[in-house]
Amino acid sequence: MGSKLKVVGLLTLGVFAGALTTMQFQAQARNTTSPLPLEEVQQLAAVFDRIKAEYVEPVDEKKLIDDAIAGMVAGLDPHSQYFDKKSYKEFREVTGGRFVGIGIEMGMEDGLVKVVSPIEGSPAFRAGLKPGDLITRIDETPVKGLTVDQAVKRMRGEPNTKVVLVVYRKAENRSFPVTIVREEIRMQSVRASMPAPGYGWIRVSQFQDRTVDDFVAKLDDLYKQDPHLKGLVLDLRNDPGGLLDAAVAISAAFLPADAVVVSTNGQIPESKATFRANPDYYARRGSDPLRKLPAALKTVPLVVLVNQGSASASEIVAGALQDTHRAKIMGAQTFGKGSVQTVRPLPGETALKITTARYYTPSGRSIQGTGIVPDVWLDETAAGNVYAALAVREADLDKHLVGANEKPDPAAEKAREEARLKVEEALAKARDPKPLPEFGSAQDFPLQQALNELRGLPVLASKTAAAEQRAEAPATPKPGK
Repeated sequence: MGSKLKVVGLLTLGVFAGALTTMQFQAQARNTTSPLPLEEVQQLAAVFDRIKAEYVEPVDEKKLIDDAIAGMVAGLDPHSQYFDKKSYKEFREVTGGRFVGIGIEMGMEDGLVKVVSPIEGSPAFRAGLKPGDLITRIDETPVKGLTVDQAVKRMRGEPNTKVVLVVYRKAENRSFPVTIVREEIRMQSVRASMPAPGYGWIRVSQFQDRTVDDFVAKLDDLYKQDPHLKGLVLDLRNDPGGLLDAAVAISAAFLPADAVVVSTNGQIPESKATFRANPDYYARRGSDPLRKLPAALKTVPLVVLVNQGSASASEIVAGALQDTHRAKIMGAQTFGKGSVQTVRPLPGETALKITTARYYTPSGRSIQGTGIVPDVWLDETAAGNVYAALAVREADLDKHLVGANEKPDPAAEKAREEARLKVEEALAKARDPKPLPEFGSAQDFPLQQALNELRGLPVLASKTAAAEQRAEAPATPKPGK
């Protein structure tokens, strides 16, 4: 399992960033009246004392406590997490869509940082970095041998400070230095285009603080280009999730007023809730951010694209639009993260992200461990699936919450493992593995099939759909509130 996670991390960098959370933020920690287990606390204190007194070299007391807390939380499930001061700051930057750096979407290739795309308007964009460029050195540090996190930390820094990159451009077979001044980057979580006359494509790559505002602005642009859109593709592929209120808002843009988007159920009273297509459930500053959207958006033919990397908040949107028959879901079975995390600020600028509820689609389905099954299965390319066998889903994660519809299938798991090994062997032999086409491009096979669906043309459904559909699970009744 370890090797599988490593390979997928390299291939789908960004899909697992942020621990695939659908989050609710709460300002205060909830008081508990549960008595502490005295014997176990005494044992913890005894271990702490022994380490302090007998370890081979002095240890930092605060680090010991932080590590003990982090270990306790990590034992719960893959999505609960303790944030120390530094990691909490980084977490808020990611969910806020802002950070200080050079402004690239990046991956790793042959141990080097690969520029997937410079963020439009960023310092990297203005410096002329191009997709496919390889960064071989960051200041005086060779990139070879660095982890992804180490490379990211070296490229980030304080505003108005310089970083010198050595870039290798394959197409020109040359290396050259680039000096870039770091600045605050606002990540664009929404992109849009008109891939065919009369048909729009809008992609949400993550649900962040500004996602709803950006979504409205991009849709406004599409309707200015064509006020009579014949169809729309909402692309949620590789969207790892994010903020719950943003997911409710995106769903509400397409649903009738007050339609149920998602319900949650857990141990504490605040986790038992129903979220509807109503500004009361997603408007943060009083006014409805969706108020300017054209009325036609409620009825425009809609296809939602998903894949194995669509998780959490993106599954909420796909599930709501599927259950209400508002959209046709096309692609591959989604990640299967059907839980909600609440972020509880703690003293010392630390925080606890803890799983507080399971969520349910409007029909009462729990997708935990199973995911959303598409209405139409699609392969990644016209030739079939390339990297799908390497995808890791919620059910593969250690200590994951077992879903009500999860049914272990040893035969299917064995087949997946065999397929994974074949793909890994093929990638190891390939000198220059061909990457999948960029989402939204003319070579994007699933997008072309979605457009065919909207235009009433034949759709090339997945060649492996029959095998994939064994994972489909029946609906479960809605939990009591």
